[in-house]
Amino acid sequence: MDVTHIEKTLPWPVRNMGRSRIYLALFSMLVTLLLWDAATRLTDFPAFILPGPWLVWARFWQLASDGSLLRHLLVTLQEILSGLALGVMAATALGYLLAKSPVFERLLSPYIVASQSVPVVAIAPLLIIWFGPGMFSKILICALIVFFPVLVNTVVGLRSVPDELVDLMRSLQATRWQMAAYLQVPAALPVFLGGLRIGATLSVIGAVVGEFVGADRGLGFLINLGRGQYDTALVFVAVFTLVTLALGMYGAVVFIEYRWLSWQQRID
Repeated sequence: MDVTHIEKTLPWPVRNMGRSRIYLALFSMLVTLLLWDAATRLTDFPAFILPGPWLVWARFWQLASDGSLLRHLLVTLQEILSGLALGVMAATALGYLLAKSPVFERLLSPYIVASQSVPVVAIAPLLIIWFGPGMFSKILICALIVFFPVLVNTVVGLRSVPDELVDLMRSLQATRWQMAAYLQVPAALPVFLGGLRIGATLSVIGAVVGEFVGADRGLGFLINLGRGQYDTALVFVAVFTLVTLALGMYGAVVFIEYRWLSWQQRID
């Protein structure tokens, strides 16, 4: 039976669930803006403590018009994407080794777990000192904060492959490459992408932490600049831009998951 025909036979609320979520999100944002505007009008807080939404919008338009917001956004985005790529590649490679070698896991697991007990904020100054205040140190901080969740999900995903399927592939005399390409990777992909969702969101935090410690550009630098000048509207603009960036990163992973795991939907 055609998938399109099946979708048409679904109840109206199910087919419109995605649209309802969008409307609900827009409605909640509108309510938040109205409450925020009412709070600034009904209280006597000065603008450097709680700026109104229109003041924040004016500051955003000013930064967007002169190109400074885009310039700082591109710096932070480059740090995020580079750190995410580095962290994911390292976590995937090490995760495969840990999943396939119990001896290797017993040797490295204590160090990996111990490294996560130290906050990234405490490590960031050391990385800035060792590698300088340039972009490379920010990329390393992003990679460190992305590394652990992707590593754990990679190991869990590879170990969740049913033994019956492994025995079947071996009975068919599949090579190690065929075993990984046709069984292990597709089976581990849903769990791996779940870790990538977390890592993509945390990569934004890593970039901002690095820029807080030492930077002369980026959205974290804008937050530090606004805090030092009591320009709270600038802080709001940078924070909202970071939130939008994190949502975009999360949405990109969800889209990748939808594309790569479409075979699961066809099976269901």
